[in-house]
Amino acid sequence: MLLLAQTAPASPSFLSNLDTLLFAVFPYVAMAMFFLITISRYRSHPFTYSSLSTQFIENRQHFWGLVPFHYGVIAVLTGHVVAFAIPRSVLLWNARPLRLYILEVSALIFAVLTLVGLIQSIHRRLTSSKVRTATTPTDWIVLAMLLFQLGSGMYIAVMHRWGSSWFATSVSPYLWSLVRLNPDISTIVPMPAAVKLHIISAFLLIAFFPFTRLVHVLVVPNMYLWRRAQVVRWYRDRRVRSSQ
Repeated sequence: MLLLAQTAPASPSFLSNLDTLLFAVFPYVAMAMFFLITISRYRSHPFTYSSLSTQFIENRQHFWGLVPFHYGVIAVLTGHVVAFAIPRSVLLWNARPLRLYILEVSALIFAVLTLVGLIQSIHRRLTSSKVRTATTPTDWIVLAMLLFQLGSGMYIAVMHRWGSSWFATSVSPYLWSLVRLNPDISTIVPMPAAVKLHIISAFLLIAFFPFTRLVHVLVVPNMYLWRRAQVVRWYRDRRVRSSQ
């Protein structure tokens, strides 16, 4: 005899505790890991503070992947920081529909640019045997995390439009409450599941950051975006080659 078990709905207290754990406790855990492990790694292994670039192995696909990704992600992150730092100014800008459309479309374009660069970078690591050999499991994890973060962000931009406005009114106050060490998740709890996942994955990425090559962005000055092209010259001793 088969018994059909019915799944009981989650209790409000369980959901409340889960929201508190994810949005009021975990952000501090992520930031603590970020700072403590970053400092520890820099003190014990300072020479690992590099992108460990595989440009010398293969350069053409590297250019079409990493350059669009870097410029796109800088623009996207800048938009998030501006909406966090000066939300009232963002709302004043969005008061006129045309300016709101320009901001939203520009943000989506830069997100697409970032996604194209990231996909090209993944394709390069899959198709180039030498680059694939130099790719660590940590690299694959961070690429998957970035892909999810970008994909969820673009989904939110399309399905939950006018993100610059509701970010300024809902997410920014929540982030400022974390800064003040008095977390207030009241504006986050009613958010759609996609938005919550996007926020959680962002803090997961922050926690995982110290273990990855991404630490190279902390090196000052970081001249990657405007440095001259690198020229790699291979030297071979013909006498050694002829004797073999």
